[in-house]
Amino acid sequence: MGEFAVTRRISILGATGSVGTSTLDLVERHPDRFRVEALTARRNVADLAEAARRTDARLAVIADEALLPDLEEALSGSSCRAAAGEDALAEAASGDADWVMAAIVGCAGLAPAMAAIDAGKTLALANKESLVTAGQLMMDRASERQVDILPVDSEHNAIFQCLGNRSCDDVARLILTASGGPFRTSTADEMSGMTPEQAVDHPNWSMGAKISVDSATMMNKGLELIEAHHLYGLPSEQIHIVVHPQSIVHSLVEFIDGSQLAQLGPSDMRIPIAHALAWPERMETPCERLDLTKVARLDFEAPDENRFPALRLARQALEADTSRPVVLNAANEEAVAAFLEGRIGFADIARLVEEALDGVEASAPASIDDVIALDQEARHFARDKIGEMV
Repeated sequence: MGEFAVTRRISILGATGSVGTSTLDLVERHPDRFRVEALTARRNVADLAEAARRTDARLAVIADEALLPDLEEALSGSSCRAAAGEDALAEAASGDADWVMAAIVGCAGLAPAMAAIDAGKTLALANKESLVTAGQLMMDRASERQVDILPVDSEHNAIFQCLGNRSCDDVARLILTASGGPFRTSTADEMSGMTPEQAVDHPNWSMGAKISVDSATMMNKGLELIEAHHLYGLPSEQIHIVVHPQSIVHSLVEFIDGSQLAQLGPSDMRIPIAHALAWPERMETPCERLDLTKVARLDFEAPDENRFPALRLARQALEADTSRPVVLNAANEEAVAAFLEGRIGFADIARLVEEALDGVEASAPASIDDVIALDQEARHFARDKIGEMV
């Protein structure tokens, strides 16, 4: 744990997404505390260039190399250098920053996150897929490099706050809360006909399309289950999920003496982001303050794994071996993309993931290259299955 510097140098991987823009909002409210070194985006040249100019970033990286000329033109006359491609993403992650926000969606965020760890940067992790697919490899590498991984997902950040400096030896279980998504009260038959527009209409949180669909299937909570296992070193049976529609309690830790600590707050990602930005200190945010007298009640219920089979699939993958979460994640990403494009139905997402888990054989990956190779194999399998459905 290092002392919070007067000016913390930061890089944001995935700067134009929902987490990235929320991070920028906080950073720009505290210009005396943060210096932006690098920003990256997948294809959104306009927003990336605007953010780079606004924050006087030194480097802007677009993942799609074909868009480099557009980025160079958009940054013409500024002091910000434009770059593109995988090597440039690694440079953004491993450059002069002290603190790196890993907010690239999907398995595409794995290599840049590992580059940040290898370079000894404090890693604020909003990309859950990295830990899902390469959790043990990442945590081992972070331990070797003595790198702090700060969870940004509201649930894991809540657990991080509740634990403080306590050992997990004193923890009986972690309790991850789930909103239940937009289809919490829908029947299986009703969900089978739901559209992408309905699936991304989350009742509490403002998120990107992919994570919103994951919330609707509850795969998001399944991925968080795997992520919690790697972050906190507890087995599957000590990690529980409870549905909490109000999204006020973000997660809980139960200790061996029977007491539980919970972290509460409004449904605003800027709160966990601010915690990671200022850690180990605190910083002010513009977020609306929680008034429990207005909330009036907090409801909790058990998740229904029959209507939301993604939860069962994720737990089975975690309890199998380290190859299964890679397949789970890859197939889910392909299935969600196909659903958002209108090529498959909502119920087909979990069905496709289960077929991939049954159909793709592999041994436990021993390196990041093994993870990437298995990820690609599972994607090819999923795409073939999607082709058969269309």
